[in-house]
Order: sequence, then C-alpha cells, then structure tokens
Amino acid sequence: MREKIQQANIIDTLKVNYMPYSMSVIVSRALPEIDGFKPSHRKLLYTMYKMGLLKGAKTKSANIVGQTMRLNPHGDGAIYETMVRLTRGNEALLHPFIESKGNFGKRYSRDMTYAAHRYTEAKLDKIAEEFFTDIHKNTVDFVANYDNTTKEPRLLPTTYPNILTTPNLGIAVGMASNIPSFNLREICDATIAYIKDENVEIDQYLLAPDFTSGGEILYNKGKLKEIYETGRGSVKLRGAYHYDKKNHCIDILEIPYTTTVEAIMEKIIENIKNGKIKEISDLRDETDKKGLKITLDLKRGADVETLMTKIYRLTPLEDTFSCNFNILIDSTPKILGVKAILKEWVSFRMECIRRKLQHELQDKRKELHLLRGLEKILLDIDKAVEIVKETKIDKEVVPNLMKGFQVDELQGEYIAEIKLRNFNQEYIIKKTKEIEGLEREVIKLEGILKSEKKTKNLIIKDLERVGKKFGQDRRTRIVEEKAVEEFKEEILIQDYNVKFFLTKDQYFKKIPLTSLRGSNGHKLKDNDRIIQSFEGGNKEDLLFFTNQHKVYKIKAHELEDVKASTLGEFLPNYLELDEGERILHSLSTFDYSGWMLFFYRNGKAAKIPLKSYETKTNRKKLAKAYNHEEPLIYLTYFIEDHELVAISSIEKVLIFNTEAIGEKSTRHSRGVQVLKPKKGSTLKEVKTLNSVEFEDFNYYRGKVPAIGRFLKKTDKKDHGEQLQIL
Repeated sequence: MREKIQQANIIDTLKVNYMPYSMSVIVSRALPEIDGFKPSHRKLLYTMYKMGLLKGAKTKSANIVGQTMRLNPHGDGAIYETMVRLTRGNEALLHPFIESKGNFGKRYSRDMTYAAHRYTEAKLDKIAEEFFTDIHKNTVDFVANYDNTTKEPRLLPTTYPNILTTPNLGIAVGMASNIPSFNLREICDATIAYIKDENVEIDQYLLAPDFTSGGEILYNKGKLKEIYETGRGSVKLRGAYHYDKKNHCIDILEIPYTTTVEAIMEKIIENIKNGKIKEISDLRDETDKKGLKITLDLKRGADVETLMTKIYRLTPLEDTFSCNFNILIDSTPKILGVKAILKEWVSFRMECIRRKLQHELQDKRKELHLLRGLEKILLDIDKAVEIVKETKIDKEVVPNLMKGFQVDELQGEYIAEIKLRNFNQEYIIKKTKEIEGLEREVIKLEGILKSEKKTKNLIIKDLERVGKKFGQDRRTRIVEEKAVEEFKEEILIQDYNVKFFLTKDQYFKKIPLTSLRGSNGHKLKDNDRIIQSFEGGNKEDLLFFTNQHKVYKIKAHELEDVKASTLGEFLPNYLELDEGERILHSLSTFDYSGWMLFFYRNGKAAKIPLKSYETKTNRKKLAKAYNHEEPLIYLTYFIEDHELVAISSIEKVLIFNTEAIGEKSTRHSRGVQVLKPKKGSTLKEVKTLNSVEFEDFNYYRGKVPAIGRFLKKTDKKDHGEQLQIL
C-alpha cells in the first residue's frame, strides 16, 4: 500500500528547524561576547583555572582537553585546535593566554602543523589572572553545563577590554565577525580617557590595529575613523623586508596577519612562471626557530624597489583586513564602533564591580553581626560557659544562649561553635576589636556602591595596573598611506619597440622590430593591402577612429605579438564593432601629445588636442570622437605643425600650415573654415605636401580661410595618393 506524502510549507519548516539552529550558532558558537571570548574559549580557560593551572606546573594538553569536555560537548580535535590558537607557541595573539611547551605550530604557516595533544604541555599565562579576578565573589552569573552536572561562568570578569585586544574571527549563519587586535597599552589609555570624558576623540589614543605578525599598516585617517565610528571598514597591511646587499638577496621577515608564508611563495612562483616577475633567480623558505624568513635571490641588475613594488601588488605580501565589529550584547548580535564597545564594556565591568562589592559588603556585615553577638558574652564569660555546661540536650544550646544573652540564632550558633580553649577574655577581646575596622570597611563599601565615580575609579586603577604590567610596544608599524608609492600597472609590462600595421580589410598586427628583421613580407588576404604602418612601444595606448564617429582605446600590451607571416587581429571582432562600422585611422601614443585633424566636406577643419581623448578611467570606447554633421574627407594625427594641400571639387588648390588652424578642446567641434567654397564647391581631398609635385608651391600658398587657386594644367599630374576614407 502506497504511503501518503504530506506537503509542508517551506517557510514553516525553516521557522521550526533552521531558525533555532541559526540562533544556536550565532549565540553559542561563532560570535564573541563583551568579555572577548566565544563559548569554546571561555570553557577551555575556565577548565584550566579550575585545574589549578594559573599557579601550578604545566600539564599534558591531553589532560586539559579531556577535562574541558565536561563543559564543551565537542570532540577533542576541535577543543585542542581552539587551545592551540591561544598558546604562546602559536604566535596568534599579542598577549597569549596559555603558556606552552612543545610544538604548537605557527599562525603564519599553513604547513607547520601542531603536534598531537599527548606530546604538548600547557598552563595558564600570567595575563589570564585578569580574567578570573574575584570570580568567586559573585562578579558574574554561573549557568549549568550541557548535562547539568556542574556550573560554568556565563562571562569572565575581565579587568580590561579583552574584546579589542584579541583578534576574533567568527562565521555564523547569515552573519560574521572579524575584529582585529589593538595594542593593550593603547586600549587601556583609550578606555581611561573614555571613562573620564565620553566625548573624547578615540583616535588620539588608539592609533591603529596592532598584530603579532608585525609588518606595516597603511594609515588612512578617514578610513580608520569610519571603522572606529561604525565598526565596519578595512585596513591595508603589508609585510616588511631587508635587502642583503652583500649577497644580493631580499629577506622577507614579516608578513600580513591575514596570510601565510606558503600563500606568498606560491603567488611569487606563479608570477615568475607567467613572466610578470623576472628579477628572481631562486626563492626558499628559511623559517627556523629564530622566526619567519623568505629569501629571494636576485638576478644581476635587478632593481630592488621595483621588484618589491611588484611583489606587494601581485602577492598577499600586501593584503587587506576587513573589519566587522559584530559582537553579542545580552545574546543579541550588534555591530558597534569602538566607543560603543567601550561603553558596553565599562557598563559590564561596573556591574562586575558592584556585584563584587555587594558580595564583600554582605560578608563584612555578616562578620560584623557575629562579632557584635560575641561582644555580648564578654561581660559574663562564665555565664556562657555555664549555659553550655548545664544544657543537657545539644540542640538546645543555641536557644539557651539566645535567651541568656539576647542574641539571634546566627550569633548564638557562632558563639556555640567557639572552641572551649577560646572561651577566654583575651580571645574574645581580640576578636571584638575587629568590630571598629569592619564598621569602617562597611561604610567605605557602601560609599563606593552609592558613587558611580568611585566605581569608575576602581576600573581606572585596574586599567592603569594592567597597562603598566602587560603593556608592550607596537609590533605593527604605522606608515602614512600617502607616503607609499602608488602602484602603476605599467611596472609589470615589458617595454620594447614594435611596429603596427592596419590593412584595408581591417586586420591589425603588432610586430616586435626584432621579428621584422629578415621577414619575407606580410601575409595578407587576397586583394587586401596595408593602408597604415607606424612605430611605437609596447606600453603605449592605441586609438582607433571609426566611420561612426567613435574612437576605441586599448593598451598595446593587450595585443599579442605576431609575426609578419600571420594575418593579425581582426579588429571588428576584437573591438566588437557595430555592423557596418570600420576603422578609418589608428595611432599609438604614450603621453597623448599632439593633435588630431579632421577635414569635412564643407571645407572646415577641426584641430583637436589628443589630450581630449585621454580619460582617467580605462574607458574602452568614446562616442562623439569627431563631428557628425558633415561628411569626413580626411583625418590625420600629428605632433608638429606642417603644410597640407586642400583640393576642392572645382580643382581649387590651397597650401596652408596647420599652425593657422585654431585649436578646439571639444572633440565633436565643427572646426574652422579652411577652404572657402565657391559656386557650391566642396572640399574633395587633402594631401600631404610631399605627395604632390607642383612646379611652384608658393603659387598655391595662402592664409586660411581662402578660396585657393585653380590647379595649373602643368600640375595636373601628381604622384601622391590621399588616405582613402573607407
């Protein structure tokens, strides 16, 4: 019998099944809380604290992992991996929480793996004391572990903003967190300044993130301010190197926190193979116990600065750290700026101190109450002894003392528990002398609890002590972003002389001059011919003007080098020309110097600076490259002014200098009149001076605009040919 299939609403299914899972990952696994820890970190450190590893000797990591399983229901591999990152040996933290012995791998190496937990040993580092200060004085809440067999702290009462001194990466469901580490001394100073004045400029104290990897951070005040205010943004990191002049090699000694030695070396090798890096003869990983080191042996004549500029650009030796200050506040994910985080931490820390003071006040009051009961028997110790002596039933001792001395049950219990040898005047006087001191302490504690300022002063004292005791100099140096030379793509391009060829059928060739030597002519299609050829460089820009008033721009190095024996690149396909669109003229330029000159049928000419076609962005196509209102008769590119010959439809001839044509900055300008029309004549053609043979050139010379002179019969025949407008 076939089973009936029930249909389910996908939205309801997600609500019932997926949403609880998502919230569990966000709240119980991936995101740090205000104490700076994820649950896995907190459970591990608290386990080590309960094992006595704050003061005692190191123990096997396997023992720690096993004990942590009482709080953390994950496998030993996951727990040990968490532990590894917190150790001094791994070098992931500016202030490691765990003092380690054995091989714990290195954060900066992908292949340098850590030893198994049965071989390594560990204990809590000194700074971990700051996480458990007064934890036994009800400073934080305790909750049941996963099987309800023991209790664990929900947060740790950290005495400084550990949330901003420990790097934290967390990937939850639908959200993530990525918090860089800041210098402990700077954080303590910034927090103290914030407590004293909430309107303080944080960047005066908190200079920039600081990483164990050292290196450099490219400082951009605007971007950093945005990160401090919004909790989002990115900072650029770069490694550091030393040039060994004697051995002509480069030693990379520091790398960005975000990458590994292997990733950098793989990228360098990849760029050596593809020809972008040619200055390196050998590279090797020389990392040892002294620290990280990648050595690059250089070829003779290699320029160190140029090479390093390439490596910074092409490899993760320059990388970006994306900041996302997403933390849990009362089990709610929030993206906060630095000030907002400090506000939450100060609030959390004040609550810890209040709870500690309340706990101490309660203990002092209780002790004071008991001593005041003890003080009452001082007047008649014999009576107290007599009451105890004559009471026949044990449970009536306390009630009888309560009646005899007018004390309550707690005081009576305390008196009854005093040893017989202490039932003497000296002991009781000595104890009761503590009453005055306790009264002063109670008044002091009550005063602090009532004063927010006094509570904040306690926080400031802790911060000053921590900053002085554990503060270190910055490892990551700050370099102004403006001071770093901007990378130019041209540095990767090899420059050499080439010759370009354009054919009537729209084929284009880029041939190195070295390949042209000894070549046996060009390979062309039937009836095709070369209509333009010019020399240039591989780093130059190529411009192609078309019959649809457009110009296409490409980099010369983007075209593949070919030989004369090949057809070359078919431009309509390569440039993706429109139907019926054809290339009229091509040129190459390095600095966009010179002019374009366009002649139209109405006798006008537009002299446009080539700079007008230069763009800041790498635009591939520009519309309105020249005027579309009149048919184009002739166009040319030139760097120096020269003489041209204009011939009208009625064979009027004018020889003029391009210097006389005024420059127009607008690309689609109509231009100025050069050859005046007569009786409806039009401009028929334009030639270069060396393409015609006239008996007397001066006869045709004139100032523009001019009608020109009729062509002499003796000059009818010339040996030139105008560039045909196709």
